[in-house]
Amino acid sequence: MQPRLSQQEQRALVRAKRAVRCLPFRRRFYEELEQEALSSTQLAARADWSVLSQQRLSANHCEDLLIWLIQLGVLRREVDGQGLTERVRLTPLGRVVLSEWSGEIPRASLPSRLRHWVKQHWPRL
Repeated sequence: MQPRLSQQEQRALVRAKRAVRCLPFRRRFYEELEQEALSSTQLAARADWSVLSQQRLSANHCEDLLIWLIQLGVLRREVDGQGLTERVRLTPLGRVVLSEWSGEIPRASLPSRLRHWVKQHWPRL
């Protein structure tokens, strides 16, 4: 039996699920981040990018998406002896979000993607 989530935690979970469904990353991307930390530069330079994303991403665009997922609590920055690094890893919330789907992450509908885009770029609306 799972512990009961507060209203704030439920909203965070819904927001994170929507983001994961709306962004171009595939399930394999999140699975790799569960195993090892990666940076946006490393992700953009990979030859097997189509296994990780539905579209080719530049390092800058990838970094923007990683920052958004960090803000939502799905990812976190990796820490080493010097402090925070540019690499990211999956959070416990990210694991909960991924547990919703047994296979590939289903794509969100067009209205849901538009709503997500507005929330991402104009969060105060």
